[in-house]
Amino acid sequence: MIELESVPELVDPVMVAAFEGWNDAGDAASTAVGHLDREWKGEVFAALDAEDYYDFQVNRPTVWLDGNTRKITWPTTRLSVVRVGGDKPRDLVLVRGIEPSMRWRSFCNEILGFAHELGVEMVVILGALLGDTPHTRPVPVSGVTSDADLARTMDLEETRYEGPTGIVGVLQEACTHAGVPAVSLWAAVPHYVSQPPNPKATLALLNRLEDLIGLRIPLGELPEDARAWQLGVDQLASEDSEVAEYVQTLEEARDTAELPEASGEAIAREFERYLRRRDGGPGQGPGGHATETGDVSYLRDPSSGRTRPPKPPRPETGRGKASDDKGAKGSDGDEGTDDSRPEEDGES
Repeated sequence: MIELESVPELVDPVMVAAFEGWNDAGDAASTAVGHLDREWKGEVFAALDAEDYYDFQVNRPTVWLDGNTRKITWPTTRLSVVRVGGDKPRDLVLVRGIEPSMRWRSFCNEILGFAHELGVEMVVILGALLGDTPHTRPVPVSGVTSDADLARTMDLEETRYEGPTGIVGVLQEACTHAGVPAVSLWAAVPHYVSQPPNPKATLALLNRLEDLIGLRIPLGELPEDARAWQLGVDQLASEDSEVAEYVQTLEEARDTAELPEASGEAIAREFERYLRRRDGGPGQGPGGHATETGDVSYLRDPSSGRTRPPKPPRPETGRGKASDDKGAKGSDGDEGTDDSRPEEDGES
């Protein structure tokens, strides 16, 4: 159902999408789009018909009370629009929903119909996968595209993934075939602490999105939530010597791999982000700078009811690499692992 009458003419619109389920480990991607919608007070202007795309035995509707009236909320995908002010105002079209159960091609065509009607200039799809990455280090975020020219001009990876895919990969390819520039941003979530939420991964996705589209994103309490999350994981890991040893192994592997990369690119990105946030000053709520450095201590206090992460397998058990669609979280609850380099259509 398209309801575009209430949407004004948009300024340089970019569509940002995320879907709960298989491509959303730790709920990091869908939470990022939800954060944008909340911070910029998005206005929903359209929703896809749930009957067309969802199996309600897989994604069940919920019943709630509005006063004395019982109402049902159906699983669906909603679109909202936000206007970002500043020297160069622009609009974002936010797409947030659940990975559809059926009719994926029709689903993508409907999303592309909105993009065409609204004059969207680029589609950015957020995803998160499980990876062999330590929670104590910056969250790896990969930006990938199927468009060779876009990869070259925006310093992105050109995907070479072959294998099973999710709605993120299908939508990206649909955009490419329709001639709409599309980018996927993938955050790697530690597989040994995969329960949502993961605000550190959400924060990393928002920082990478900020770099990509050149907008200053208000972060609210997200940096503090990220520090609390890491602190909680630190505490849980310290209680189990095997977990602590495994995390140390991942840290050493990560540090060794990144040692040659004291590149100017990462420093330049941090400096550009600092300049965007300079007026707000560090640590000032929405304007505060969110760091992705390893000294961000982080996870919610265990007293809040967060469950203990499952004990990770020892490296020699062969748990590390998944042979199928690496590290994405399945809608049926199955989760794989990866080496923190997504190799999906967007997962590479």
